[in-house]
Amino acid sequence: MIRVRCYLILLLLSAGLLAGCQSSGVPAPALSPFATSAPATLTSAPTATSLPVTLVAPVTGLPVGTDRLPWWNDTVFYEIFVRSFYDSNGDGIGDLNGLIGKLDYLNDGNPATTADLGVTALWLMPIHPSPLYHGYGVTDYYSVNPQYGTLDDFKRLLAEAHKRGIRIILDLVLNHTSNEHPWFVAAQDPQSTYRDWYIWSPTDPGWTGPWGEQVWFAADGGYYYGVFGSDMPDLNYTNSAVTEKMDDIVRFWLVDVGVDGFRLDAAKHLIEEGQVQENSDATLAWYQSFRPYYKGLSPLAITVGEVQGNSALVDEYLQGDGLDLAFDFDLAAAFIVSARVGKADAVRRVLSADLAISRPFQFATFITNHDQNRVLSQLAGKPEKGRVAATMLLTAPGVPFIYYGEEVGMLGLKPDEQIRTPMQWSSEQNGGFTTGTPWEPLQPDFAEGKNVAVETADAQSLLSHYRALIRLRNEHAALRVGATALVDASMPAIYALMRSNPGERLLTVVNLSGEPVRDYQLTLATGPLAAGSRYRAVPLMGAGPSADLTANAGGGFDAYMPWPALPPYSSLILQLQN
Repeated sequence: MIRVRCYLILLLLSAGLLAGCQSSGVPAPALSPFATSAPATLTSAPTATSLPVTLVAPVTGLPVGTDRLPWWNDTVFYEIFVRSFYDSNGDGIGDLNGLIGKLDYLNDGNPATTADLGVTALWLMPIHPSPLYHGYGVTDYYSVNPQYGTLDDFKRLLAEAHKRGIRIILDLVLNHTSNEHPWFVAAQDPQSTYRDWYIWSPTDPGWTGPWGEQVWFAADGGYYYGVFGSDMPDLNYTNSAVTEKMDDIVRFWLVDVGVDGFRLDAAKHLIEEGQVQENSDATLAWYQSFRPYYKGLSPLAITVGEVQGNSALVDEYLQGDGLDLAFDFDLAAAFIVSARVGKADAVRRVLSADLAISRPFQFATFITNHDQNRVLSQLAGKPEKGRVAATMLLTAPGVPFIYYGEEVGMLGLKPDEQIRTPMQWSSEQNGGFTTGTPWEPLQPDFAEGKNVAVETADAQSLLSHYRALIRLRNEHAALRVGATALVDASMPAIYALMRSNPGERLLTVVNLSGEPVRDYQLTLATGPLAAGSRYRAVPLMGAGPSADLTANAGGGFDAYMPWPALPPYSSLILQLQN
């Protein structure tokens, strides 16, 4: 691939072993947080199909932000269920030391290598002690689940991750605790000072929760409220002591330990106002007051809210001094729909609406997470559909999150344990996850080649596609923080968009269907190109020469066809060079 050849050239240049590599004369893109010097314009060895590609030479280190946007806009996040990632001691349960051992798979800290995935931040599902396998009912917010290791193990993980340019955010369960938490055990005594830390009623109010579930549960001295069940009682944030305690927990992890932020679980359920059990005004107000507190402790800390709902609702949590990011569930669903049916309508409609209402780039994109049926299970097990879904995710604006195993096409349908099964590392016994008995059986297809080892050796695999996309996003600021313009296509199977910043213009074209697309036209009425100028289209992804393009009077283009035919499920990313 052109990208790989350029990396080899970059290594040779740094050693003083290569001479005669000519500049293309193309305007260089803006410096990215992956660069310490002027961007290098490199020309690959001449072949029948290779053309010069403008690259930003990346270096080791934590991204710091491009074009005055926050560091997370230069980041690809990776969600990990520690219990299922890698077991280092043979007890069948993934642990922190196992995760440390697999950091080089995620990012080895050397931008010149291509065998790592290239992600630059991790979201860890809850790591605190809990009687629940998933961890979302916490019994101690200040420590680590002993099945995963110790606090010292976590600190070592954090240090090793930072060395490799990887930040770590933790799942913070603000809304509720475990019913085995010492606070709640004490709160069952009506005279306890902890009584008012939870929500109580002397009688059963009789009403149900947001999805018709039981939310009031009997205990000595009355009924307590738990929107997620009797084993996860809700905290009472109308009591200032609860906020003060959570503030101290946040201080501990940000300041004493040094994490990079938090994913806020069940963010919309924080404060009830009567039977208003989600998205209350009091909940929004609480986050407005929370922001100056945690930013005062760590100005670069991030909060990412889980706010399931439409984009307009989610955007309410991002306004003013609210959360930094919130997950875009509408767009995630649209990625799946468009990839499944082979038509771009769904993703174009949602992305267009998002761009109209969201703060620039400040929304978290994903395809699926730990609460949803896995991507490939929703796409009939077809990796080619998984590839086009990945292309849409990793070329879109916003901050992308990838659920562990998504990159190798792991399958999983609810119940929840089946969408959180152990990572499939190899075709060996237990998929290379453990030498013992795994806490949950692996999906059986690990032995049939659906694993990291086999897909690493296959240049056409889903994993190879993810690696290439992430590396392109890391190399090209336009894919991370560039302005976005949706491109009109004459065929419903084609998804196309332009990403551009002052130094670079990139065009993504995806054939979402299983048939070749011919006689199509791409049109952009207004765009970032110089009116009347001619552009060479250099492929960053997709082999072969592409047709030149002439900009129209509005800085876009008319009836453009880069290839005579787009192959089935193909992804084409072009750098438009003036």
